[in-house]
Amino acid sequence: MTRPDLLQRIAVQTAARERDGLRRRLRAIDHAEGAWLEAGGRRLLGFCGNDYLGLAQHPQLIAALKRAADDEGVGSTSAHLICGHRREHAMLEEALAEWTGRERALLFSTGYMANLGTLQALLERGDVCVEDKLNHACLLDGVRLAGAELKRYPHADADAAARQLQGRPGAAALLATDGVFSMDGDVAPLTALAALCAREHATLMVDDAHGLGVLGTDGAGSVAAAGLGPREVPVLMATLGKALGCSGAFVAGSAALVDGLVQFARPYIYTTAMPPALAAAAHAAVVLARGEGWRREKLAALVARFRAGAGELGLPLLPSPSAIQPLLLGDAQAALEAARSLEQRGFLVGAIRPPTVPRGQARLRITLSAAHGEADVDRLLDALADCLHGHAPEPGHAAATGSR
Repeated sequence: MTRPDLLQRIAVQTAARERDGLRRRLRAIDHAEGAWLEAGGRRLLGFCGNDYLGLAQHPQLIAALKRAADDEGVGSTSAHLICGHRREHAMLEEALAEWTGRERALLFSTGYMANLGTLQALLERGDVCVEDKLNHACLLDGVRLAGAELKRYPHADADAAARQLQGRPGAAALLATDGVFSMDGDVAPLTALAALCAREHATLMVDDAHGLGVLGTDGAGSVAAAGLGPREVPVLMATLGKALGCSGAFVAGSAALVDGLVQFARPYIYTTAMPPALAAAAHAAVVLARGEGWRREKLAALVARFRAGAGELGLPLLPSPSAIQPLLLGDAQAALEAARSLEQRGFLVGAIRPPTVPRGQARLRITLSAAHGEADVDRLLDALADCLHGHAPEPGHAAATGSR
């Protein structure tokens, strides 16, 4: 019996993506300057990144990174538990714990690793994890890594989540949800989910990658904006590469949680710590994000301006209050053509197609930033009116119901 050739199989699968018009391709950005991007010799106004507060190129972040690099060098050279945990990491963890109102915080090299490590450490075979169907892929993968049972409920449906939990009354249970959903931009019903977890004696975990820095009075995120604290949401994850403009992630919670992750979270234990200079830059970003509330105010005003203008144009926006504004087009080819048309007009906007979203629910994922100005938003609206006038999603195509 001949074994299947794995390289041949993935080549066949890639060819199928090509035939379906769904093949993903890399694009090299040659230079970034605020909201402007240069690629292939063209200068484009970007509405596709996650630099929500406009901090990625802030002089104070760059200065903090340079100072730490001059002092520590570039790499941490080791895992945290050997000699990779530097004072810059410890100071950043303290700042993140204080900001989010938790006892402790623990840094991970990426958000994907943070969710994999947390779920793998908390869950065992025989446990159950209940998740929103639009949760990020790493939340789903973390349950599979742990070997627990994964049960998924329709998007933002707390009653359905309750039925899923009640179906396994004797099992240790975790309910995990995005705070702000990255493809739809809406906010999870956190108050209802917290009440459910209290009734069912389940642990609530929130991935606030797209909420931290943006929501809440001092940017502490969607959990804080909902008026919830560590008792209601004992496991909080967020990333440093979106509103904070850096890279990496953290999990915040009780001292017992963090101590447990240090013991059992394999993606934390067995990987090199993030560069200390990057941790120093992220610390500077935390200070700015907390202290400069005008960035959140400006972002909120731009979101309101964009949604009002899109409403006047009759554009099919999903109901998102966040910096993520999905424009639902339905057909994958239509989304790709719209993105190309916008690029011809000088804008870079992401066309999100299956399998990132379900078939029939392709969209332009438009993201706003405090680095944009009102004139930038108005120019984008004019361009959308030119290339999408009269376009609407096919009947029956509502918000996405699959994971990315």
